[in-house]
Order: sequence, then structure tokens, then C-alpha cells
Amino acid sequence: MNMPRVFFYVQHLLGIGHIARASRIASALVRDGFDVTVVTGGLPVPGFPGEGIRTVALPPVVASNAGFSGLADGNGVAADEAFLSRRRDLLLSAFRDRAPDVVIIEAFPFGRRQMRFELLPLLNAIKEAHPRPKLFSSVRDILQENRKPGRDEETVALVRNHFDGVLVHGDPNFARLEDTFPLTSEIASKIHYTGMVAAARSAAPEETFDVIASAGGGAVGLELLGAANAAAAMLPANLRWLLISGPNLPEDDFAGLVNARPANVTLARFRKDFPSLLRGARVSISQAGYNTVGDLLQTDCRAILIPFVAGGETEQTVRAERLKALGLADILPEAGLTPEIVADAVAMALATPRAALVPLDLEGAEKTAAIIRSMTG
Repeated sequence: MNMPRVFFYVQHLLGIGHIARASRIASALVRDGFDVTVVTGGLPVPGFPGEGIRTVALPPVVASNAGFSGLADGNGVAADEAFLSRRRDLLLSAFRDRAPDVVIIEAFPFGRRQMRFELLPLLNAIKEAHPRPKLFSSVRDILQENRKPGRDEETVALVRNHFDGVLVHGDPNFARLEDTFPLTSEIASKIHYTGMVAAARSAAPEETFDVIASAGGGAVGLELLGAANAAAAMLPANLRWLLISGPNLPEDDFAGLVNARPANVTLARFRKDFPSLLRGARVSISQAGYNTVGDLLQTDCRAILIPFVAGGETEQTVRAERLKALGLADILPEAGLTPEIVADAVAMALATPRAALVPLDLEGAEKTAAIIRSMTG
């Protein structure tokens, strides 16, 4: 029996959250017996998409600013029409070569409008294919708000005209799509909640730290790490700290942290065992990205969240406020963050027991595979 072929498009522009979530889903699809090809459009990230997954790496583009309003190539040069046309042609060629039974597009059409130059042609190619593959949008539970007039209506039209399903990677008891996408009712028949795509429940950590400060992909978050680094010197020296910079923190910035770190601070660029490390930690300091929060929800580690708000971003603030309401996190503002503020928050977190874990569905990767399996026959 032939394995159904999945063509999974994911474009990360700034952090690594999108590629990390897509990789977890792709791995679950492989375990379920699908032949998966992940098409990546961002800078390479070590360890992703993962073992057993075919990959097509398009010439990378990144966000040219924190507001995601422009695209640059991997060297930071503005992406011109010739570059983007070449990417589009490579994507369409890969689609034709793989002749998939299922196509998954991460974020679009709810996000990633910058990629319309290649995704709208891909939608047309899917529509014209014989046989036509099933098409799914893979989207997180909380969307960016304050979209421009007409954007939501455009999204609805694209979903109705092209997509067989919208895979919402969340637990509706925590967040529902309509909370941040007002026109959800118009596409209600296409929506499938999968639960949160969290990492597989990890074993006990091989080493433990009292406080872990992490900056996701590291393209932003230097202020968070710098404040945590200095805060460690203000609190008892017997507290063990781990700072994880992310692979995208510039080398000079990483070296600056190394040179300034107190003796009780360990620095790392990336830790594959991050979910396990959180299980052994007492306090986590991080942004409020989807994947980090999913990892935190599997632990009793007290969370201090510093939502990313540059460029008018709202998604992390919404997620952080919901966790705070559940008694699972404290929130610090990104603007004006100082070592003193971080030290005070850590001291308070160490003295405050966390609320009981909320029983949220964290099996989103496996349930995504099951939903696709049920709809592809």
C-alpha cells in the first residue's frame, strides 16, 4: 500500500516557532504512515524539520524588520522581483514533482500575506491538479489582531474557495479562533481543533537549573537575556541559571553575554532538551511564543512572560494574559525591562507556588495526523 504523500509548506521569518511547530506535526504524520515533504522558506535551523522527513529548502527569505512588512534574502538584502520569481518557480516545480495527496500550508491565509507572490500561484496549481490534493491551513490558536480593513474578508474568500480544512492548533477551552478572528462563523464548517502542538512529554532532565531564561530563535530577545544575565548577580549565588540565546542571536551579542555572565550562569545557544529542562526548573523567563508556552504547560515551573510587541504584535500578549488569568504566569513589559525588574520578578516567583495545572489538550501533533487521515481516506 502506497503511503499518502504530504507537501507541507512553512515559512519562518523571524523566530523559529513556526518551523518548530510544523516539524512536530510533520514527525507525527511520519509516525502515522505518511510520506512527508516539508518545504522550508527561512534560514536553516539545526535539528529541523527532523529525521525521516524529506525537505525542499527554497532560497531563504527573512523579515527585513520587526513589523514583518518587508522581505530580505539570507544576507539581509531586499528581495527583488527576480529573486521572488525564482522562489515561486522552485516551489511550483517541487509541488509538481511530489504530486502530493495532501498539501498543508502553515499560517496562510490567516497570516504570511508577504508570501502571496508564491502561495496564490500554488493555490491555483492545486486547484488545477488532477487528481486534486486535499488542502489544509495549519494555524495557531491566537492570531495577530489589528489587521487592515478587508483582510479578514479576503481570508474567508480564500478558505472557502481553496481549502478543505483549517487545522486550529489549540484547545478551545484556552482560546478559540473567533477570539482573534471575527469572521470565524463564516468558515465554521472547515475548522478542526487539534489541541496544542506540544513536544512529547519529556523524561526527567539530566541536569537541573533553578532559573531558565530563553529567547526563542534569538533574532529578538537580547534585552531579555541581558536583563536576566545581570539579574542573576543580584540574587543568591547558589541559584543556578541557564540562558538559552537561540541560534539567531548575532555572534557579537552572544559573546557580550558570555563576557558579562556571573559564575552561576550557564549560556547555551540551543538545547534540544529544553522541554525536559523546564521540568526541572523552578522559574522560566521567556517571551510568550506558542511553543514555549506549550512546553511550560507540561510542567509546574513558574513562568515569567515578556510578550513580544514590536511592530504592533498582539498575539503573545493575548496568550500571556490568558495564562496569567489561570494563575500560571506573571507578565513583564518588553519596554523598559531592567535587571532590577527581572530580579524582583524572579524573587517573587520563587516565593509563590504555581496554580494547579489546567488540563488542556496538548496532543495536537498526533490529532492533526488523525484528522488528516480521516479526511483523506
